[in-house]
Amino acid sequence: MAKIMVVDDAAFMRMMVKDTLSKGGYTDVCEAGDGVEALQMYKDIKPELVLMDITMPNMDGLECLKAIKAHDAGATVVMCSAMGQETMVIEAIKSGAKDFIVKPFKPTRILDTVSKILDQ
Repeated sequence: MAKIMVVDDAAFMRMMVKDTLSKGGYTDVCEAGDGVEALQMYKDIKPELVLMDITMPNMDGLECLKAIKAHDAGATVVMCSAMGQETMVIEAIKSGAKDFIVKPFKPTRILDTVSKILDQ
């Protein structure tokens, strides 16, 4: 079973995503509350997939994405954000994000994206 890391500064969002993933059969899920924590956790546990918010304190999602990709070029990261701004999406994709999910998201969108990526 794939290990998935959910990164968001809002605990209720992490809980919602984690709940959605577990209903989809993904039970090996860890959580981080900001980019600094996520980067350290990524190095420690090497998840197969990271679902990461963009707007967070300490280190935002784009900075963390770049740091994770610098550490592991093969990292699989999907960005999640309420800001559906084109510049953010373009920068995230250019920085190595596999996909982009706009909040508020439907549980099916999360599961479709996760299964599509992990089944490749």
